[in-house]
Amino acid sequence: MTAAIQVEKKKVQQPPLEIHVLGDKVLRQPAKRVAKVDDELRQLVREMLQTMYTADGIGLAAPQVAVNKQLIVVDVDPENAATPPLVLINPQIIRVTKDLAVGQEGCLSIPNVFLDVLRPAALEVSYKDENGRPKKLAASELLARCILHEMDHLNGVMFVDRVENALALNQELQKHGFSAKDVRPV
Repeated sequence: MTAAIQVEKKKVQQPPLEIHVLGDKVLRQPAKRVAKVDDELRQLVREMLQTMYTADGIGLAAPQVAVNKQLIVVDVDPENAATPPLVLINPQIIRVTKDLAVGQEGCLSIPNVFLDVLRPAALEVSYKDENGRPKKLAASELLARCILHEMDHLNGVMFVDRVENALALNQELQKHGFSAKDVRPV
C-alpha cells in the first residue's frame, strides 16, 4: 500500500480550491457518503491539504470547498513536516467522553472570528483512510476538537452555531463583516 498522501506543508501561490464563507448555502448542505476511494478522491485530498495549509488552517471539510462529500483533512501539527495529516473519509463518532471542555475555535469559512465553544474533551472515531482502509482513532484535546469541528461541517453545522455567548458572537461577526442571521443555533 502507498504511504499517506504527501503534500508539502507550505503556502502555495494560488490555492487549488476556493474556501466558501459563512452565508454561502453550500456550507449548510449535509454531505453525502463517499462511495469509493480512488485516485480522483486522493487528488481532492491533496488539493484540500494545499488549500488548508495556504490558509493557515488545521482542518478542512469538503463542504467548505463546495464538494458535497463526507471527507475531512486535519493537521494539528502543521509546522512539523514529519507529522502526516489525517484524512478521514465517511467519519463516524463511536463515542465521546462526558467530560466537556471550552476552547477557542476559528474557521477558514469565517476568517478572523475566534470564539469559545463547549465540546466533548475526547472521542473515538471510525473512518476510512485515503486508501479506503477502515480505521479507528481515539483523540483528545485539540485533535478531538478539530475532528468534531470538521465533522460538524459534514452536517451543515458551523462552529458559530454552537457559541453560547450571543453578545460576543454578534460583536465578532459584525466586526468581521458577517451576518448573525447566518448563524443557526444547534
